Amino acid sequence: MAITVGVAGITGKFARRVVSHLLQHSDITIRGYCRDPSKVPASISSSEKVTLLKGDAFDKEAIRSFAEGCDVIVCCYLGDDRLMVEGQKALIDACEEVGVPRYVATYLDTKQKVKGVHILIGGFIEPVLSPFFNILDPQTHTFRYWGEGDEYMEGTTYDNAAEFTVEVIRDAEATGVVRFLGGRATIREIARSYERVYGVKANLERLGSLDELYKTMHQKRAENPADIYSYMSLFFYYYWVNGQTFVGPETDNAKYPDVKPVDWEGFLRQWPLQQLPTAYFALNA
Repeated sequence: MAITVGVAGITGKFARRVVSHLLQHSDITIRGYCRDPSKVPASISSSEKVTLLKGDAFDKEAIRSFAEGCDVIVCCYLGDDRLMVEGQKALIDACEEVGVPRYVATYLDTKQKVKGVHILIGGFIEPVLSPFFNILDPQTHTFRYWGEGDEYMEGTTYDNAAEFTVEVIRDAEATGVVRFLGGRATIREIARSYERVYGVKANLERLGSLDELYKTMHQKRAENPADIYSYMSLFFYYYWVNGQTFVGPETDNAKYPDVKPVDWEGFLRQWPLQQLPTAYFALNA
């Protein structure tokens, strides 16, 4: 049965990965929603299976027009609290109003028609190993970490997450919370994978305890709250490894056996060492 998938925020990195996998299925057509359709790559916008609609996250009339006729909508918004909360509320309200059966991304408990699907994937592997997080220094082959080094780091590549998302989109029975992971390893295990893949000795540098990280990140935010990039990665790291946000070890990977999970070592094997720090930026292609 043919289905129409609405992709809100279609210009984003993850959205483009999702759409590239959706386009591989002949029974799917796509309605994309974004502020500037000119930013959608030609590989997507030129497809006869894709219709692009222009509007912002708070334009209720435009959102309603976008949602109408969709069988499922996947939200790929990424931004501030207003966008992620109020923007999604507007989108879900439109789904309820025009009768979209499912919403993949919460404000769904009161809805009678639209059923929500929440996909958990841990952290995206690509940005974690990029310079922004300052975890890996490929020049000295050093992995920097907070804690004891035996905390689990759950990760999924953008492409794997997109593949799982497409499977959920195509599965009309998928509702509620679903959990997927590419890999689950400690920083020490990731360093050993690095040694196996690249044939070099990896170094480990402990930056402090998790308690010290907590103090550091809050101190940086208090000193200059507007400079979010000075502390954002520290907050991510803290809540990523302290156990409060773990997705695994039990996952729903087995529900969709056609998707082959890429673990930390598998990700490293996809990239030459000199290109590893720029893997995240290559997602723009």
